[in-house]
Amino acid sequence: MNRSDAWCLLTEFTQSESLRKHALAVEACLRAYARKLGGDEELWGVVGLLHDFDYEKYPSAEEHPFKGSEILQERGYSDEIRRAILSHASYSGVPRESNLEKTLFACDELAGFITATALIKPNKSLAEVDAKSIRKRMKDKAFARSVSREDIVNGAADLGVDLDQHIALCIEAMKSVAGELGLGGTQ
Repeated sequence: MNRSDAWCLLTEFTQSESLRKHALAVEACLRAYARKLGGDEELWGVVGLLHDFDYEKYPSAEEHPFKGSEILQERGYSDEIRRAILSHASYSGVPRESNLEKTLFACDELAGFITATALIKPNKSLAEVDAKSIRKRMKDKAFARSVSREDIVNGAADLGVDLDQHIALCIEAMKSVAGELGLGGTQ
């Protein structure tokens, strides 16, 4: 259960470049939080990378992330990884208890929102994004309307972190993989 294996599994099930980039963004955020909270960076990174690996093939609430959990079990992934991934879907019935589970939920929607914000900047760069610009965009309900602002706010609260600090940490984490995300700028 290492990053290389997780990446192979992700690419086996996910052809969408944007969904792969989302996985990389969430992975970066979880790795940053693992360092901050004393978690296992490899484990947290794998969870971030795989949290939506089944979504392209099984996008319905009846199937995602349940089918993915079955696939992970068949391939020998731990209960801890499977439980964290199940817990990121509020409708799964799996409560978020561990720091890993809470962090995945807190970072998932936010990573997508940060990406959307960077993409409308003049240079399409994470360097142009800060917590203030994210908070401003969150007020615009028409912008990235599929992203749950409630999940972003509640995720930070459940994790016990200030929302602005949470946003800033995730932006910085995503900057470390900006090139892979296509958000390194057009200059």
